[in-house]
Amino acid sequence: MSRRIVPLVIASIAGAACAHAPPQTTTVAQQGAPASRPMRYDPTGSINAAELRRDLYVIADDSFRGRETGTAEARRAAAFIARRVQLMGLEPAGDSLYLQRVPMVRETFARTTQLTVTFNTGQRQSLRLGTDITPIISIGSDAPPPSRSVDGDVLFVGAGPEDEKQMMALLPLNPQGRVLVMSAMMPDKPLTDPAARAVRDSVMIMRVARLIALHPAAVMVLLTGDAETTYRRQVRSMLKDISLDGPEPADSGKPMPMMIFGSARRGSPLLPAHWPNDMTPQLLDRQFSAHVEINRTPFTAYNVVAVVRGHDPKLNKTFLAYGAHYDHIGILPPEMREGRRASADSIANGADDDGSGTVALLAIAQQMAVSRPRRSVLFVWHVGEEQGMLGSEYFTSHSPMPIDSIVAQFNADMIGRNEPNTLGLVGPRAAPKYQSWRLGIIVDSVNRALPSPLRIERKWDDPDDPEHIYKRSDHYNYAKKGIPIIFFTTGEHDDYHRVSDEASKIDYDKMARVAQLMLEAGLVVSNRSTRPTSEALTESISSRQP
Repeated sequence: MSRRIVPLVIASIAGAACAHAPPQTTTVAQQGAPASRPMRYDPTGSINAAELRRDLYVIADDSFRGRETGTAEARRAAAFIARRVQLMGLEPAGDSLYLQRVPMVRETFARTTQLTVTFNTGQRQSLRLGTDITPIISIGSDAPPPSRSVDGDVLFVGAGPEDEKQMMALLPLNPQGRVLVMSAMMPDKPLTDPAARAVRDSVMIMRVARLIALHPAAVMVLLTGDAETTYRRQVRSMLKDISLDGPEPADSGKPMPMMIFGSARRGSPLLPAHWPNDMTPQLLDRQFSAHVEINRTPFTAYNVVAVVRGHDPKLNKTFLAYGAHYDHIGILPPEMREGRRASADSIANGADDDGSGTVALLAIAQQMAVSRPRRSVLFVWHVGEEQGMLGSEYFTSHSPMPIDSIVAQFNADMIGRNEPNTLGLVGPRAAPKYQSWRLGIIVDSVNRALPSPLRIERKWDDPDDPEHIYKRSDHYNYAKKGIPIIFFTTGEHDDYHRVSDEASKIDYDKMARVAQLMLEAGLVVSNRSTRPTSEALTESISSRQP
C-alpha cells in the first residue's frame, strides 16, 4: 500500500492548492449462480496455505532486497512471477511475452544542489541535504514541479495557521515571497490508531495548504516526535523520485513554492533562538537560499501480465482482472531508539505489503487455469505501486486489451495480518456513482455461503474515510476508468513499511481464506453472462418496483 505521512501530506497539498483452522474442504462457486442469494459450491479447487507460505518465503527473502522499483531485485521478482505463470500455462499478455515494459524516470539531487542560511551579520551556514532538510523533488504527476530556486527572508509561523483567522493574522508579516517555516509539534509516543494518525495528518495538511495560499517562495515543515521519526525512515526515498517517463506537466500558471521537510531541533538556524518555548510567529534575522538541480535517468520497469482464456467464445474477449503489486520500498536507514540502532536489519521485505497479494494471485491463477471459466481472467502484477501506483496507471492507459473489455477488477494488497477472521472490503460505497455496488453484492453473497465466512470490515469503504484507503492502492486507477473494483485488504499494522514486515509474521491460514474468497467470487463474475455494473443494479431495482 502506498506510503503515508510525508508523501500523503505532499499529495494532498497538490490537490488542495488477521487463531483459526480453515475448513479442510474448500470450494469453487457454481457457474452462473445469481448474485442476489447465497451461492452453491462444488468442491473442485482450493487454495493451499502451505503453498502460499512457500512462495512468500521466496518473494520476501532478503535476497530480493525489498523489491524496490528500478532495482535489479525488482526485475528478478518480475522474472520469478513470469516464470511461474508460464509453468502454469497461462497466456502471455504483455508486450514482451509476460512482461509489459513501463517507461520510468528516476530523479535525484545533483551534487550542485546548495542549501544555505545567511545571517544579517554576513555569516553563512550550509545545510546538509537529507540530514538537516530535504526538498521535495515532485509533488505529483498532475501538478507543476515545485520551485527549484529560492532566496528569501525566513518567516517563522509557529505551528502553522489553525484556521482562517490565524492565517489572516500572518498577513502583517508580509509572507508573500518569503520562506515560511512551520514547526509541526507532534507527541513522542506513536499513534497506534490509524484513524487517529489520519486525523493528525489532515490537520497538518490543512495548515500547510493555508501557508501555500499566502504565496510564499517556500514552505518548510520541521517535524518533531513520532512524525519526525517517520520522516527519518523516509528520507532515503525522498532523496529520489520515480515517475512515469513522459512530458513535463503543462504550465498551469500557478507556480508551486519549494516544499521542504526536516527535523526540528534546538539551535537550528531555521527556528527562533528560544524554540520550542517560543512559538510566536516572527521574522528571523536571516535569509534562506536554495538552488536545487535534478538529474534525470530513464529506465524500464515491468508489469507482469497473463491471461487464462475463457471457454465461451461470446465472453472470452472480456476479462475479470486480478491485481497485486510486487514492489516494495527496498532498503531503509537504521531505526534508532534512545540514540542506539534498534535492529541490524535494514531490508524492508514487504511480506504483507504486498508479498501476500503477489503470491495469492499466483495461487488463484493456478486454480483459474484448471477451472477455466466462461469469461477470460486477466492477472496483472503491478510495479511501482509504492512510488505512486505507477504500474497500474500505465497499464490502464496502455492496456493490451480494450480497457472497456475489463468488466471488474479485484485488488489484493496486504491480506495476511491482523484479526484472524476479519477482512476489509473497499469499493461498493467508496467508488463513485455506485459503480462497484453490484460487485460488492456478489462478493458478500459468496462470502456468506462459505463454510466459514469472514467477518467483513467496512470502515474503510467510505468516501469520507480519513485514511483515504480507497485511493491508496492499484485498484484506484481501474476505478477511475469506470471499472467496478473490490479492494481486499486486512489493513495496516505496526510493521507497515518497516523492516519487521517479515514472512514469519503472516497468518497463512487467513491468507488462504481471503484468496479462496477472491477465487470463488471471481468464478461467479467470470461465469456470469452480464457485467456487474451499477446500471444492472439500477435496472434490477426498477424491475422490482410496482
